[in-house]
Amino acid sequence: MKMTGSGVNGMIGMEGGRVEESIGELRRTFRSGKTRSAAWRKAQLKALLQLLRDNENKIFEALKQDLGKHPVESYRDELGVVEKSVKYSLSHVDEWMAPKKSSLPLIFFPAKGQVLPEPLGLVLIFSSWNFPISMSLDPVIGAISAGNSVVLKPSEQAPACSSFLANTIPLYLDSKAFKVIEGGAEISQQLLQQKWDKIFFTGSPSVARIVMSAAVKHLTPVTIELGGKCPTIFDYLSSPSDTEVAVKRVVGGKWGPCNGQACIGVDYVLVEEKFASHLIEMLKKTIKKFYGENPKQLKDISRIVNKHHFQRLRNLLKDPLVAASIVHGGLIDEEKLFIEPTILLDPPLDAEIMTEEIFGPLLPIITLKNIEESIEFINSRPKPLALYAFTNDEAFKRRILSETSSGSVTFNDIMIQFICDTLPFGGVGQSGFGRYHGKYSFDTFSHEKAVLRRSFFLELEPRFPPWNDFKLKFIRLAYSFDYLGLILLLLGLKR
Repeated sequence: MKMTGSGVNGMIGMEGGRVEESIGELRRTFRSGKTRSAAWRKAQLKALLQLLRDNENKIFEALKQDLGKHPVESYRDELGVVEKSVKYSLSHVDEWMAPKKSSLPLIFFPAKGQVLPEPLGLVLIFSSWNFPISMSLDPVIGAISAGNSVVLKPSEQAPACSSFLANTIPLYLDSKAFKVIEGGAEISQQLLQQKWDKIFFTGSPSVARIVMSAAVKHLTPVTIELGGKCPTIFDYLSSPSDTEVAVKRVVGGKWGPCNGQACIGVDYVLVEEKFASHLIEMLKKTIKKFYGENPKQLKDISRIVNKHHFQRLRNLLKDPLVAASIVHGGLIDEEKLFIEPTILLDPPLDAEIMTEEIFGPLLPIITLKNIEESIEFINSRPKPLALYAFTNDEAFKRRILSETSSGSVTFNDIMIQFICDTLPFGGVGQSGFGRYHGKYSFDTFSHEKAVLRRSFFLELEPRFPPWNDFKLKFIRLAYSFDYLGLILLLLGLKR
């Protein structure tokens, strides 16, 4: 069983038997202590930043080959995201690594407490095909910052980007601490048979179950980043200019990132019946403004990644009742792997398009009598990775926050929470668990070790046998931090 690749330094294109050998090298590197120093971590982060700067055009070309992404979209969603993340980590890694003082109860006197972040060890990162550069390198940044050694497994469904990472990373990063392993399901299964100190997975729920089952064998901690049907609540906005901005953000958040192939993109919109037709007309107008009038020659928009996913999306429209609900678009070009931005009005709620994550350029509009019914609608379905709501009603915002559960909530915009390094990114329930970005990435790949230092002075004899009533009273008061009671007890003034 061979994997693709040239086998240069830290990139592996090998027989399966050498996987264990390479993993052994990575583990030896970690155990040597090499990855723990701040100087080493910052040197690797700077090298990664240089990789991005030196290879910008190659990255653009790889993303165009795999997904048809425009260079501006590629920079916005992939290269720029990673550059920003590297710079942020570089400016904070010393602070993150530093031991944090922890206050201790007086009963421990004299003692000092602190929390010491330490790297987990050897980590395995599975990345996804829809953002094959940023979803690969963003977790790597966290793993580097935390001082780990890393195996990165890019998605084989984005072969140009996978090949780029495999051939380029070894030229910049420490090849004894980082490996890129290419391949399909067989190599993934082989990797999962190994023992890891952490697994970070971005992808589909079906594969996530396989990853978790494998992790259980070694009690390996995992971070799972999935997706789900991310809803957008579109409340009535009295200002026409606010409505126009909101519609632009919905269109940009649905079709802008990889033509809807995004885990935090808009999956469906909830709107009151009386505003639906106006919303649809504005959506149509904005789609034409962004991507052009001719549906056969739309520009600045990505294509479907491959024939498998193209067929999956086409099958969503095969249901006659679903096809009948199309109010805009629907053009399909199998040769170009392209599906026109498509809007559907009230498709059947039990149809696959409303029960499975769409992950493509199809946008159902679901109408409600009253917009506040959206809360019950969302709660009747699995918890989404992201929830978006366009509203100026502060009471409604409070209800959304208190009565729904999702990985994140963003009011009056789409997807910008993903690029904010000071906010955690991650799911809840079926949309995943664990979090990353910025300091949260560092924490994800670290263990916070509790450290307590005491002297030999001042021993509390009641903690030791032989037991008596006095010692029981002492321990009760100590656990209650009742210091006055302890003093009175020691003075014989408390019974």
